[in-house]
Amino acid sequence: MSLRLIFMGTPDFSVPALTELVARGYDIAAVYTRAPKPGGRRGLELQPTPVERAARGFNLPVLTPAILKTAEAQDAFRAHGADAAVVVAYGLILPKPILEAMPLGCFNIHASLLPRWRGAAPINRAIMAGDTESGVTIMKMDEGLDTGAMAMAERVTIGSDMTAGELHDALSRVGAELMPRALAALERGTLTLTAQPQDGVTYAGKISKDETRIDWSKPWKQAHDHIRGLSPFPGAWFELGGVRVKALRSTKGAGSGAPGTALDDRLTIACADGAVRLTQVQRSGKQPMAAEEFLRGTPVKAGTRVS
Repeated sequence: MSLRLIFMGTPDFSVPALTELVARGYDIAAVYTRAPKPGGRRGLELQPTPVERAARGFNLPVLTPAILKTAEAQDAFRAHGADAAVVVAYGLILPKPILEAMPLGCFNIHASLLPRWRGAAPINRAIMAGDTESGVTIMKMDEGLDTGAMAMAERVTIGSDMTAGELHDALSRVGAELMPRALAALERGTLTLTAQPQDGVTYAGKISKDETRIDWSKPWKQAHDHIRGLSPFPGAWFELGGVRVKALRSTKGAGSGAPGTALDDRLTIACADGAVRLTQVQRSGKQPMAAEEFLRGTPVKAGTRVS
């Protein structure tokens, strides 16, 4: 008999895992997600989370508590009679009574190779740091920040021009495939848990608005990693003629010059050493477009300064 589970998740990253668990026939007692937020064209309609939309499509019961620290919320959690919880980018801290409510524990899909990049933005930070490898770790949760014992992990190569969006999608798929393997071992009683090593711990803090602007005075590789690590959201940006432009894709460019100067008419921008060529951009309020399309409407000649 398969495990009875509670699923806890919120964004698009979580949906493949929920879908895979449903497809494999797991008994999902309830789905916990964040409450709907105002959205739509005028911000008046409440928009359910991607996980809520998926769960309702599967006819699963959905709960959206604002907090889990109250006795009422904890009693409701226990009342589901689940064996374990699967947590994927849920967005709320699980207090100790919630963690202890599951007989077999709460298991998290974390988008890094722990203990590197514990915290909120592991995908962005890995690329921004120039890492060539990331992965997914299945972890039994404890009260710490991504400090729980590790059950399984799988590595994913980060390509030289790979964006955070592309790595996000790859890790989401890997996590969705890895979690059922961990649950099967848990059900058999053969799942091995390993404490995280003390060496190699890094933290992936949230991305702040004041770190999204591109600094062309940095080496080209750092500027390039900054651009792809923030793509597609929140987006690294620069100003051209007083207009904010997001740089969504880039690659190594040819030539050198004063940092922040266009070296040709193809959006190749000089950095401290070398240059970055922008291949996809987005003008404020517009849709993303290839650099060639952007340049047809906004030519950028060699020697133009971008800030």
